[in-house]
Amino acid sequence: MSIRAMIKKSILESDMYNQSISLSTFMTIFVDMLIALVIGLLIYEIYKKYFIGVVYSRTFALTLVGMTVLTCMVTLAISTNIVISLGMVGALSIVRYRTAVKEPLDIMYLFWSITMGITVGASMYLLSAIGMLIMLFLVMAMHRRQQKSNAYLMIFHTKEEEGEKAVFEKLKGTEHALRSKVMRGEGAEITVSLDLLEKELSKLDEIKALPQVSDVTIVRYNGEYHG
Repeated sequence: MSIRAMIKKSILESDMYNQSISLSTFMTIFVDMLIALVIGLLIYEIYKKYFIGVVYSRTFALTLVGMTVLTCMVTLAISTNIVISLGMVGALSIVRYRTAVKEPLDIMYLFWSITMGITVGASMYLLSAIGMLIMLFLVMAMHRRQQKSNAYLMIFHTKEEEGEKAVFEKLKGTEHALRSKVMRGEGAEITVSLDLLEKELSKLDEIKALPQVSDVTIVRYNGEYHG
């Protein structure tokens, strides 16, 4: 008998090729899918509570739940049947995802959901619990650090060059950096990044009172910037 025939016979006679479902297998599938659903809902709530991006997307948050459950289902199918696993590899290799992810942290949440689905589907509950706790601690730490940030963006308009000089004179002693300057006719729109404490926000009133400045807009900046 050739090696090819021996491998084919061993696969056909193995339990992995058997499509019948025992009670223990059914219970494993039910428990794993239920745990994956619970973990997916937890990730959904964590994403909703600690979201720090620009626009919150409820559909993306619900996608995290679906990704956890579906990945668990795929892992269960691969681990119980070698024929399905080979077909799954071929099918997934031709799939292309072209949806742009706008927030970098959203990629972390996606991989979090996928890895949770894989570990639960493989019945590695201890690893799933440890990974869940570590990621929760990481998200909470990042959120707390973000809340302590004092970064602002200030946009003001001035018609004279002396106005720009007067504004930067007022900002002496405060960490700041020029981000952009748009010339429009006789005036200019200037964007400055600031690192201000709440008690220092009174400086904005002093800047607004300058005769060369027509208006001032300040925005809390939750993103990252490099000085």
